[in-house]
Amino acid sequence: MEKLGPADPQQIGAYRLLARLGAGGMGQVYLARSGRGRTVAVKLVRRELAEQEEFRARFRQEVAAARRVGGRWTAPVLDADTEAAVPWVATGYVAGPDLHTVVSGDGPLPERSVHILGAGLAQALRDIHAAGLIHRDLKPSNVLITIDGPRVIDFGIARALETVTDAAALTRTGALVGSPGFMAPEQVRGERITPACDVFCLGSVLAYAATGRLPFGTADSGVHALMYRIATESPTLDGIPEGLQDLIGSCLRKDPGARPSLDDLLEQTRGGDSGDPWLPAALVARLGRHAIELLDTEAPDDPAPGPVNGHAGPGGAGTPAAGPPAPEETPRHLGPAAPAAPGPALAPHATPTVVGHTPAPPY
Repeated sequence: MEKLGPADPQQIGAYRLLARLGAGGMGQVYLARSGRGRTVAVKLVRRELAEQEEFRARFRQEVAAARRVGGRWTAPVLDADTEAAVPWVATGYVAGPDLHTVVSGDGPLPERSVHILGAGLAQALRDIHAAGLIHRDLKPSNVLITIDGPRVIDFGIARALETVTDAAALTRTGALVGSPGFMAPEQVRGERITPACDVFCLGSVLAYAATGRLPFGTADSGVHALMYRIATESPTLDGIPEGLQDLIGSCLRKDPGARPSLDDLLEQTRGGDSGDPWLPAALVARLGRHAIELLDTEAPDDPAPGPVNGHAGPGGAGTPAAGPPAPEETPRHLGPAAPAAPGPALAPHATPTVVGHTPAPPY
């Protein structure tokens, strides 16, 4: 977390800002509290993007998608104003780092932890698919790690299931939607996307969690070379524990119809019923320290009344909204209130997503 700067708003909607959580392609993410004391994450869109109608339409879609999911394994949307001069969304704050930060900093997870991670992600995808959506961008920076399990965030490019057969809903010729290194072969080829696409991405995420490496290599030799390997070559499963190889290998099959269903994956994952922490002790201790730090976070001293809501003011928010505060919901992430752990809508370490021909890092 970073302190608020002089250009940051003090309040957005009904939420008093406490600190900066990070920035992504869409905008800035803040730690905030509601009038009733709930800790949330608020994503404030970049002003230049807010002026583009195409972007606004995508942002509306992201918020609507997140609202439809909610549930135990995703972060709920609590509030949003997609029509404000500077749009924003608030989600329940998830108190934990993303999987990329964990693995890059502490190394691969133990086999048991990867099994439990796989079960949690399969549950999350089941909730997402039940809401009529395909995530299409499951990757380590979109998976938050908490003491009681993973949370899936960021529905920026989710696609409604009922539209996947429409010609207009298919990826444009020569355009890509996804993140290199964590795309399914059918995404790379611009073919019809089904829920099996998320299963392939799940396999890549679990391989990364177990080894710290991507199963098809990195984009060091170029994004197009990486995508060619995804579409045509076998994954490298060296270093994956024997008890995970069949599970991960089945997810990474080229043929979408040959991949396991989410119910099949839940039957194959194990190790979460002992009551013991699912993460290594050192990581559990770090998450505990983060929770204490969160409790100690105080609001900045009151300056002049800060900008609120979406009418653009000096800091990018605006004048106070009339009427009662907006109902509470969730961000870094989007959707209805999550059980125990709070959660953000856009991960501070969010991996850039490829939309069109723009290359992005592998995770």
